[in-house]
Amino acid sequence: MSFNPSHRRLALLLFAAFASAAQAQDARSGRLLASNCFQCHGTEGKGPGFEKLAGKSANDIYHELVEMRAGKEGDGLMSRHAMGYTDTQLRAIAQYFGSRR
Repeated sequence: MSFNPSHRRLALLLFAAFASAAQAQDARSGRLLASNCFQCHGTEGKGPGFEKLAGKSANDIYHELVEMRAGKEGDGLMSRHAMGYTDTQLRAIAQYFGSRR
């Protein structure tokens, strides 16, 4: 089956719209999940409490959370918090804080 150029453009526009909507949903879910972190790490991860997370590499934040969840950082409060999240949720949290400036 082949698409004519107008169908191809429509398909690309629809794909872009769905991708944009999915990205917006990810940002909202990341912010909602990260709201549990605000008491210690400050609004949007900017302090003044513990480690500032705003602008830190999302990949680094994610890997730190995974290590905490695995107990590699001890049995502290952060390990217990991290145990309550799936990989997808940890990625959303990390992406949210990584996107803050």
